[in-house]
Amino acid sequence: MTSPERARVAVVGHVEWADFARVERLPAPGEIVHALEAWQAPAGGGGVAAVQLARLAGECLFLTALGDDELGHRAQRELGALGVRVEAAWRPAPQRRAFVHLDANAERTITVIGERHAPRRADALPWPELEGFDAVYFTAGDAGAAQAARAARRLVATVRAIEPLAAAGVQLDMLVASANDAGERYGPGDIDPPPRLVARTDGAAGGSLETADGRRTHWEAAPLPGPPVDSYGAGDSFAGGLTYGLAKGLAPEAALALAARCGAACVTGRGPYGAQLTGPPAV
Repeated sequence: MTSPERARVAVVGHVEWADFARVERLPAPGEIVHALEAWQAPAGGGGVAAVQLARLAGECLFLTALGDDELGHRAQRELGALGVRVEAAWRPAPQRRAFVHLDANAERTITVIGERHAPRRADALPWPELEGFDAVYFTAGDAGAAQAARAARRLVATVRAIEPLAAAGVQLDMLVASANDAGERYGPGDIDPPPRLVARTDGAAGGSLETADGRRTHWEAAPLPGPPVDSYGAGDSFAGGLTYGLAKGLAPEAALALAARCGAACVTGRGPYGAQLTGPPAV
């Protein structure tokens, strides 16, 4: 059952400042290609999911760490302009960056530059606010940050943060993993206690939902609401939609259906924010 009240949602995670270049195709070794279009935006898993949550819920608290330089401060301002309340710990190292090629097949290829900044429990961030939140999505942080995030009613996390999650010893309500990507696999025993549910995404084939006792069901991918433009941010928008659905009290299957719609919508827009689903959505 869904609640009529606005969901209180947050993200604990990271930001990458991204340079996007649209090309007909990726360059072959030694070749030069010319960008058809280029732009910049604050992105990365935490930032994209936070904007998707803000667009569904009306607001989103984002606890993060940023480089104390021009790009770090610009990321905070621009995420704020997208509706996210950004609370940042400032690091002396430069803001992490990414270069993203977007080709004619709507595929993205990413080069990451620099150290990833992740929030730590020792940072002077408003961790106590997370208690009582309906849901938190965790993309990066130390074990203490994951423990602080567990104060929320629902805790969703990406398997990309598996090391701090394993060290934290907290139970996740949902872990988002991949059925195919070797860097986003989850296996029994990787986290103790095991997550209550594991969502394994499989692109256009949908994905599977697995319970802690091994029962598995399948969900279908949502149809694209328009022509594909680029796939950057689709997975992070999916995670944001999933977190919002669980925050609203949807059953896991209904939350995954909403998440699939968020991922599909993102693919039809320029960059991660051009076509994200805006709410409150019909569920």
